[in-house]
Amino acid sequence: MDRLALTHGAASGIESIPSEFLVDSAVAILKKYWHKGGHLIVVGAIGAVVRLVAPFLSNKEEDPAVVVMDALALNVLPLIGTHKAGSEQLALEISEDFGGNFVSTGDASNHGRLPLDSFGDSWGWKRTGNSSDWHDLMLRQARGESLFFSQTSGSHLWRLCKGATCLISRDEQVANFADSDITISSKASTTCCWRPPTLWVGIGCERNTSFSLFKRSLETVFRESDLAEEAVAGLASIDLKQDEVSLVALAKEKNWPISWHSSKALARVLVPNPSELVKNEVGTASVAEAAALLSGGQGCSLRQNKQIFYAQTGEKGAITIAIAESVEPFAPQLGELHLVGSGPGDISYLTNDARLALSKSSVWVGYGRYLDLLEPLRGKNQVRIDGELTFERDRCKTALALASQGIRVALISSGDSGIYGMAGLALELLLELPECERPWFQVHPGVSAFQMAASKVGAPLMQDFCAISLSDRLTPWEKIEDRLRGAAIGDFVIAIFNPCSNDRDWQLARTIEVLQKYRSSKTPVLMARQVGRPEEKIDLFLLENLPINKVDMLTLLLIGNTSTEIQDGWMVTPRGYRI
Repeated sequence: MDRLALTHGAASGIESIPSEFLVDSAVAILKKYWHKGGHLIVVGAIGAVVRLVAPFLSNKEEDPAVVVMDALALNVLPLIGTHKAGSEQLALEISEDFGGNFVSTGDASNHGRLPLDSFGDSWGWKRTGNSSDWHDLMLRQARGESLFFSQTSGSHLWRLCKGATCLISRDEQVANFADSDITISSKASTTCCWRPPTLWVGIGCERNTSFSLFKRSLETVFRESDLAEEAVAGLASIDLKQDEVSLVALAKEKNWPISWHSSKALARVLVPNPSELVKNEVGTASVAEAAALLSGGQGCSLRQNKQIFYAQTGEKGAITIAIAESVEPFAPQLGELHLVGSGPGDISYLTNDARLALSKSSVWVGYGRYLDLLEPLRGKNQVRIDGELTFERDRCKTALALASQGIRVALISSGDSGIYGMAGLALELLLELPECERPWFQVHPGVSAFQMAASKVGAPLMQDFCAISLSDRLTPWEKIEDRLRGAAIGDFVIAIFNPCSNDRDWQLARTIEVLQKYRSSKTPVLMARQVGRPEEKIDLFLLENLPINKVDMLTLLLIGNTSTEIQDGWMVTPRGYRI
């Protein structure tokens, strides 16, 4: 989607302004960029902006998102296209990114309701239904009427949103959606409906089959199968067809991925309509049905048995189509995985970049204690998934699986996610996937505990420093001790993470023993517990009198180098500026 930032008024001080902005009037610029799906960010007085855009307004389905903000980004307001066009979400993200105020006058936003006509976008779903029906639905929601929904596909996590509590679930097995106000399904329906990408279209064809035959056959199958094309996750076929021009062209036109399978893999799939003729040709008794089922994964079921279509006048070839439905949606091209460093504790230490990532994510995954600290920021349309402290791999897998469904996900670590956090493991798991199956991945750094601890006592990190974790769960103790010895010999200031726990009670004593071989027993040590949180406790000791029995997993230690000193309650490692 295009995004245009338009400054209404003087533009002095802004570099690299396109020449059209300096020559054309604001009206001419709006006329050029005003289109469905566009995002317009206008800096100026709201009254002037209203008059400026008024002549361009058409309807909610066609108008772009328009966001208004003042020149200092202190207040950001969604003006046009709050739900369908996405201006409300865009304004929220801008306000978090700039540290400004998000100003909303929308009914759903101010009453804590789930915006039914737009919430599915961040879950990777597509919206169908008559625009007037959606309008009536939103009016009924604004009046506080009871609304019923039915769901037969897609993730159910959205139901945990604070704003979804007012919705009433119908029997999920009901075939007729007539009694539901909103549906979430792959079934054909004229009601207000969200379409999770769960359908896999299996295709087999003769060589050089006409593109028109592909399109005509696909339209016929969906028309007769009572399924919605908007729910398609992708195409599936045998790898022998990777150079089939019409098949590749269809995927490109529909913007669908293609899942390719070998004849050996397809031959292992049980199908209702095997063919000996096909087996003799390509080595498997099924292409369309087997490919659709195989792409859908475990629990996938056939929704439309194979149908064969033949060329008509002016066409050539033949095509076989089958449709299967997966349990989990698949849309990695729409999904986002944000690795968020939440800082040492208090929300005030969150970076704007981290707040931006949290604001755009529908699902937050993290250790329960960390999520509790961020709970005041969680919106009505966001879900949290709590994990246990030592199950990092499980949390990473959960977050990655959800992002692969097309969902925007925040995987949260305390401090900086790239420093003893989740970023490394999450990236390793991501890179195990084929490139075409990887969701968007981004790391959002946070304030690390050792930075916060250092700031509390002055300036202990003014020379070279390093961080070492004493946890030997993933790293052999022998290697940890080698690193300690190397840091001591190199005269680094050392930040010690994970110094002690209930089942690791000897490593810290051994660490002090190693360091005292190279460093004076009078070396200053900072002991910071629960740094950045209400329970914070900061103490200064010497290496010889550090109270090991008071150190736990919530404690961080900063051990000075040979020049570090304590003076008047401050800890400083001189940089060398003094003469």
